[in-house]
Amino acid sequence: MSRTSKPYEIVERALELSTADGCVVVADENSSANLRWAGNALTTNGVTRGRTLTVIATVDGSEGTASGVVSRSAVTADDLEPLVRAAEAAARAAGPAEDAQPPVSGVPVSPGFTEAPAETGSDVFAAFAPALGDAFARARAGGRELYGFAHHQMTSTYLGTSAGLRLRHDQPNGTLELNAKSPDRSRSAWAGRATRDFEDVDPAAMDAELARRLGWAERRIELPAGRYETLLPPTAVADLLIYQYWSAGARDASEGRTVFSRPGGGTRIGEKLSELPLTLRSDPHAPGLESAPFVVAHASGDDSSVFDNGLPLTPTEWIKDGRLERLTTTRHSAGLTGLPVSPATDNLLLEGGGERSLEEMVAATTGRALLLTCLWYIREVDPATLLLTGLTRDGVYLVEDGEVLGEVNNFRFNESPVGLLSRATEAGRTERTLPREWGDWFTRAAMPALRIPDFHMSSVSRGV
Repeated sequence: MSRTSKPYEIVERALELSTADGCVVVADENSSANLRWAGNALTTNGVTRGRTLTVIATVDGSEGTASGVVSRSAVTADDLEPLVRAAEAAARAAGPAEDAQPPVSGVPVSPGFTEAPAETGSDVFAAFAPALGDAFARARAGGRELYGFAHHQMTSTYLGTSAGLRLRHDQPNGTLELNAKSPDRSRSAWAGRATRDFEDVDPAAMDAELARRLGWAERRIELPAGRYETLLPPTAVADLLIYQYWSAGARDASEGRTVFSRPGGGTRIGEKLSELPLTLRSDPHAPGLESAPFVVAHASGDDSSVFDNGLPLTPTEWIKDGRLERLTTTRHSAGLTGLPVSPATDNLLLEGGGERSLEEMVAATTGRALLLTCLWYIREVDPATLLLTGLTRDGVYLVEDGEVLGEVNNFRFNESPVGLLSRATEAGRTERTLPREWGDWFTRAAMPALRIPDFHMSSVSRGV
């Protein structure tokens, strides 16, 4: 085997070298391209490539099955046997794994398993870059400065097991973040987009959106902390519900440690969480949000198990018509809780049947409300209620009777996403969005804007 072996050859050779009772090998081939700009001019660009190999060895003993996991980057043929032996040594040194399960089997070989990995490069920006240049010119003429970055990554994952699985998934992932600032830097507005290929991103439309927000910010209005009717844009809804999704493990809920625990024992599955017909779901085949259709677990944790590698993923409704339907489980935690096997999937969609855009929801506002741009620095305060705190950023605007009057000061908020779902009075049109806070870890989301009658702005923030 040469130093430039194809990923599937690396996987096959690692399995051949294994002397453990069971072995899982995951090869992740990554390539990425990026552009950065500041002050209406490109500053840097680059392309990178890399490989990470994870070997999971399992050893059967009289007290149970132990696992050992070792991951390394830039693995060559010479590195392979030491890596496999290190995983086996880790398994033999470990005690029985609590989450041990029989290996996943019976899944056919993925098409293209023996083919070269998919790659990205600077050509992914072939149409985007000239459009961005045009946006720079318009921004310069309009007296504003654009800052930001575009990043595109392609990850080809090859998963092989001693039980016979040979699975592959190619995952494109693109993000664009664009900031517009006034020349004196006193006003700032942000917009972000998630994309698979940058063919559906329009810099001109984003610049026009930011120009309008900078115009709103020419009038400054000071407001105190308090509870306000608030329009949460899709990006903010995504940040809150992704955190809820990460906190929806069935085992923790059944053991009384989370907001999804039922008082007196058990979980809140079956309870009504919202009067709106909201459905929160994941689907590895959702158009535009496609993700791996099988479990890829590089380590075991509260909501993942290396023993589930290769387990097929199917569409799952976590909340259906406002009622809690599922919590995330591995095969192990499903057995502990008596709930269905429902592994986490790498996308999330919220649908409420609404047709209005955020702009139309603003126009339909009666009385006073706040319009947010995004949230950041989100932290958990109380897991029992999933109370979160964080800050608003890059524009909070005052709406009165359907008109935006100006920009108000930033706030710190204290809210639970579960509580927000229970109090939401309107859900807008679901659209693909980029979470601002969690965009480095979770980008495949589609959310509506939500109208909250009493969003809690707990204190005034003087930050950006």
